[in-house]
Amino acid sequence: SQLSIKDLHFDGVPVRIYLPRKPSASKRRGVIFIHGGCGIFGSIRSYERICRYIARKCDSVVVSVGYHLAPEHKYPAQTLECLTATVHLLKAADTYGVDPARVIICGDSVGGTFTTNVCQELGQRTDIPKIRAQVLIYPFLQALNFNLPSHQKNAAVAFLSRERTVHFILKYLNKDCSLKEPILAGSHVPQSINVKCRKLINTDVIPDVFKLGYKPPLPALFLPQVHEEVQELFEPWFCPLLAEDDVVCGLPDTCIVTCEHDVLRDEGLLYKKRLEDNNVRVTWHHMEKGFHG
Repeated sequence: SQLSIKDLHFDGVPVRIYLPRKPSASKRRGVIFIHGGCGIFGSIRSYERICRYIARKCDSVVVSVGYHLAPEHKYPAQTLECLTATVHLLKAADTYGVDPARVIICGDSVGGTFTTNVCQELGQRTDIPKIRAQVLIYPFLQALNFNLPSHQKNAAVAFLSRERTVHFILKYLNKDCSLKEPILAGSHVPQSINVKCRKLINTDVIPDVFKLGYKPPLPALFLPQVHEEVQELFEPWFCPLLAEDDVVCGLPDTCIVTCEHDVLRDEGLLYKKRLEDNNVRVTWHHMEKGFHG
């Protein structure tokens, strides 16, 4: 009764828009919500309750993006559709009673990845309004190192275990799942990339309280054939943590949510440090009893 809910298409991308019915004296905030599900499951419908909640509690216009799922729709179709829907809202904000200067983009898990992709892509553009802020809820941000402290601590946690994380990545990219074990070991990463990314994926910046019992892994044997099969894992569009500094410094204010019992916890912490080093304002919320999903 408090919301008007419509299913639309933004330049061909399915969206569900939640519009507060109560009249507003001024234009409302806009929230673009990108759901999680590893890019292979999840839907507008499965995130209906949270989107209704945000629209009511924040008195905001919420646009939930129904990007098409992999592997039927191949990577990077999902990021491209999220980008298309975001640009459409920014350009047509007036149509929906949205203040184009107060649009945020939010996503959980791989939705946080797509959120980051969109913000990195739009950061340098001057032909459309700027995204006001991004909210990243336990985002997936890198696929080079699956032996961070949070991977070790939460290796067997329900729903998103360490092994299942790589399994879902391979399913999303429509790759052979026999590649899982060498990727978990780090055999897909050549020494040259390890050296280049050492500063970006550096456990030294993770607070000591999160490293209790952590054992740094021994160097893995590099397997060129595995590396060739998973080139996507080294692209910033798949692993936003790898973006160049000139891209990162153009990002909007950021809120990062991490959970203690989550293999992806440390990726959020690494990205937080990366953003701060590039003078991006960051708010961090850590859920001590939280878990992925």
